[in-house]
Amino acid sequence: MQEILKISFPGKLVFGKGTLAQLPDEIVALSASRVLIVTISPLLNQLSELIKTLEAKGVKVLVNTSITQEPSFADVQQLLQEVNAFNPDLVAGIGGGSVLDVAKLIAALVGNEQGLRDIVGIGFLKSRPKKLICLPATSGTGSEVSPNSILVDETDNQKKGIISPFLVPDIVYVDPLLTMSVPSAITAATGLDALTHCLEAYTNLFAHPLIDVYAFEGMRLIAGHIMRAVKNGNDEEARTQVAMGSLLGGFCLGPVNTAGVHALSYPLGSTFHLAHGLSNALLLPYVMEFNYVAAPKRYADVAIALGCERQADDVKTALKGIEKIRELIRDCGIPARLRDVGIPKEAIPQMAADAMKITRLLKNNPRPVTEADAIEIFNAAY
Repeated sequence: MQEILKISFPGKLVFGKGTLAQLPDEIVALSASRVLIVTISPLLNQLSELIKTLEAKGVKVLVNTSITQEPSFADVQQLLQEVNAFNPDLVAGIGGGSVLDVAKLIAALVGNEQGLRDIVGIGFLKSRPKKLICLPATSGTGSEVSPNSILVDETDNQKKGIISPFLVPDIVYVDPLLTMSVPSAITAATGLDALTHCLEAYTNLFAHPLIDVYAFEGMRLIAGHIMRAVKNGNDEEARTQVAMGSLLGGFCLGPVNTAGVHALSYPLGSTFHLAHGLSNALLLPYVMEFNYVAAPKRYADVAIALGCERQADDVKTALKGIEKIRELIRDCGIPARLRDVGIPKEAIPQMAADAMKITRLLKNNPRPVTEADAIEIFNAAY
């Protein structure tokens, strides 16, 4: 079952260790005279050379570190007000998924007649006035190459997506050395998020042969190296392979996107403010258990990508894959149960009701999910 395939690739992609050093020349070549850098405080040390070099070349630089957790509509509006007067001609997002999502929106909204509320949903953003460069500092969301930005709407506490090809950056730099300082717990959660992007694209109702290539290889790279990256953050090889897997997962997000795991994880983030990667990891094996009966061949392929041996039939192989995911979650030191992260059991019916609103993702799931099914999955994960 395939819809028309649409992929918006960034205009330029640079991947490799130490490539951050090339960024000043890239920015100067774009004739940018006023640059907004959206980032996080822990990265300021690593970015000092970049900022110094730009300023020496006559570029005015404004640095903003206000995004510290999953962003809300209010966060974006606040930042917009702060940077409107500066009026950057280029926005650089350097950080995790939240930072990149916000940088993408700022580049789209500064100097745009459309406001934030006008562009919520799929395909409503009509242009992006400012140039945009993204550099991920975690290996997780794939936001650097995706057409998506996700925000929490404080009016109803729901996560909402803004999806548009105009949110795909002009230029993307992936420097795995930027991820070296990420703590092991965040490395684990973001890595499993990236793995989920690949897995949900591969087992998607609208899976596509071209995206399958990215999804399969992304699963293989992350499953094969995530443990090393978690156990030793200075392992450059492991960091590089997980960064590549995360990038491949990002390429899956536009054309095919995610499904049941992400839909059910949204309430965990919007209501209980759990980190996005952790929310996905908590639900992944339980949604896989629910789904594999509807697509045993696909889930058997997943198991092979994860490094499992092929069994007597697809169902047995698929079950090995679910077992492998549980092992990865356990070995990465991530909590396995909703109760382990303080989710009250009485919240489950409301979480299930909220998850049902995420139809843009639920429609991709290989097996239809009803509200009763969602309750059952949450209970299993409890």
